[in-house]
Amino acid sequence: MKRREFITLLGGAAAAWPLSARAQQRTMPVIGLLSGQSAELYSSRLRAFHEGLKETGFVEGESVSIVYREAGNNLDRLPAMASDLVRRRVDVIVALAGSVLAAKTATATIPIVFNVNTDPVKLGLVASLSRPGGNLTGTNFLTAELTKKRLELLRELVPKAMGVAVLVNPNRPDTEVQLREIGEAAHAIALQVTAVNARTVPEIDAAFESLARERPDALFVVGDPFFNVRRVQFALLAARHAVPATYSLRDHVEVGGLMSYGTNLRETYRQVGVYVGRILKGARPAELPVVQSTKFELVINAQAARMLGLTVPDKLLAAADEVIE
Repeated sequence: MKRREFITLLGGAAAAWPLSARAQQRTMPVIGLLSGQSAELYSSRLRAFHEGLKETGFVEGESVSIVYREAGNNLDRLPAMASDLVRRRVDVIVALAGSVLAAKTATATIPIVFNVNTDPVKLGLVASLSRPGGNLTGTNFLTAELTKKRLELLRELVPKAMGVAVLVNPNRPDTEVQLREIGEAAHAIALQVTAVNARTVPEIDAAFESLARERPDALFVVGDPFFNVRRVQFALLAARHAVPATYSLRDHVEVGGLMSYGTNLRETYRQVGVYVGRILKGARPAELPVVQSTKFELVINAQAARMLGLTVPDKLLAAADEVIE
């Protein structure tokens, strides 16, 4: 056998080594963390991720190292960042905040653990929730499935609401699916909905100027990483234009938004950490079922309600997991 052929064969064999064998070649395994946001925007959830890792025996800097690649909401950077993690031959990729499609495109062999708010089967990430079947698994924090409940809570807070604007990011691949599901849920409780698009900071401003002219009874903001980054902008504009708005994450309410109902994301990040640890110990993503959220929280900002001239019903106050004064 020629030397070049031998080297090529050896390289191919190395690429096929199982994760545990590759890990033995290093002092410790390496996790590649890919995110569409910057770490400071989800620091508490990142702590939950580390808690999940620790539950399985891994501590950053002691028994595992982490390479962070964060796009700072410039999602166009994600494909190059994902490719960089693949070149580094990390042992597992954690795909957060809109980065999973970039990670999936970059590799079909390195295990990927995701945290997504859309049905991963519909996104083409896994074959089924119970048997993912490929190199991806993770958590699905439900948002579309909670749409009807969010609309019902909004109706309780704004009982005279008949027309609701729905703010969406048209850059998302699942926007049409989300709008269809929202429309069906609204029809079931006799609400009329109108879609409003926003994919940039100026477009968010323009959307609220449009709302000020059209005067819908309320605003339903679809869950989106970009919208979460701009949550202070949303809170200020909603207050300025006196628009009652509902969100999927408590982050919006903590900075002055009116109300949110959705998944406790700290728990999903903890579960991502647990799955990463299990994979580092030899578990296969194809056999780890996608975990769907079971913890949901209603958060109401009482001060924002007063500024909008709304009286929060006692029933809603009693149901709230937290009321911010």
